[in-house]
Amino acid sequence: MHFSSGDTTFIMLCTAMVCLMTPGLAFFYGGLARRRSVLYIMMQSFISMGIVTLLWIYGGFGLAFGKDQGGVIGRFTDYFALHNVGLVPSSVHAASIPFVLFFLFQLMFCVITVPLISGAFAERLNMKGYVWLLIVWTLLVYIPVSHWVWGGGFLQKLGFVDFAGGTVIHTTAGFAALASIIFLGKRKLKGKGMKPSNLMAAAIGTGLLWFGWFGFNSGGALRAGALAANAFTNTIVGLASGMVVWMIYAKLVRGKVDFVDVLTGSVAGLATITPCAGYINPSSAVIVGAVAGIICNLAVSLQEHIGWDDALGVWGVHGIGGFTGSILIGLLADKTVNGVGASVHQFFVQFGGVVLVAVYSFVITLLILKVLSMITNIRPSDKVIEEGLDKTLLNETTYDIK
Repeated sequence: MHFSSGDTTFIMLCTAMVCLMTPGLAFFYGGLARRRSVLYIMMQSFISMGIVTLLWIYGGFGLAFGKDQGGVIGRFTDYFALHNVGLVPSSVHAASIPFVLFFLFQLMFCVITVPLISGAFAERLNMKGYVWLLIVWTLLVYIPVSHWVWGGGFLQKLGFVDFAGGTVIHTTAGFAALASIIFLGKRKLKGKGMKPSNLMAAAIGTGLLWFGWFGFNSGGALRAGALAANAFTNTIVGLASGMVVWMIYAKLVRGKVDFVDVLTGSVAGLATITPCAGYINPSSAVIVGAVAGIICNLAVSLQEHIGWDDALGVWGVHGIGGFTGSILIGLLADKTVNGVGASVHQFFVQFGGVVLVAVYSFVITLLILKVLSMITNIRPSDKVIEEGLDKTLLNETTYDIK
């Protein structure tokens, strides 16, 4: 097999763009966090790059993309310590690029998933608790689900599709976020809620996420061409439609539109378009974004009404966005785009698959946190939270607070 220099260049660029999304997420979450814990929440995103990369090298990639074992998991030994991961393309995964590049592209998805969850439980896990969650959750949730959907597992065999991670990344992270906030409970804060520390930093983070998302979605084609261009186009259309409808909803329901609405609405549109970016036409992407602007808004309002302390709206934006987008494939997919067409059968496959993943992620996350809390102390004290995790746990500060 010979690799294509054009496809290789394209996926190298997409890999770098998705890599940039993790520090972009750190800026987004850091800007929205309280000023006393900005560095701590940013650090949670950054350290994922180191820890998850080593996990991916030493077994993770094999479990996700190794030879299928009963539809549930890949063979651990297939690619352990980069064994058989070289410059020769794989006949199974991305036949026109070096296999090591496929390894790296998939790694970037794995790296960003637990940091996505961290926005929900902001200030409620100490570093020991976070590192253990990062490792165990990646092994027990992300990697198996990745295999089920992309690695030859049972959902893929049933015809379930997820172009760029709406189920594998956003749904798993969103419903893990819901489990974490239910288990860890509310923060005891003085005053109401959590005022953003720096909306300019959040805007920079959002811009980096916008940029990276083009690689995130179009890279799902795993080669340069019409399919990648279609996904690329759907990305900006979903972003725009999601943002505008979110703003309209905010104005009609709450009577005002603030800057956080602009940022959050765009991310909701992106999360929802992600699973279907390579299966629908751009005209349908307008619908997907519009649905995101309404459904994700309702979800955020619901969690606020119930009293869930999802600090940065991870369940409502990413969880419900990815969940909704995965289902919309069954209603809006165009067979001429990528071989998958809208049908009653496809709708039920999509619905059943994403519900299964959501429930699995929720339950396993609850179990992980329960076991970790029994083994060791994973929570910072109320005093530490109030004084700020930057100062108490890191002995550093973002701002010179007097």
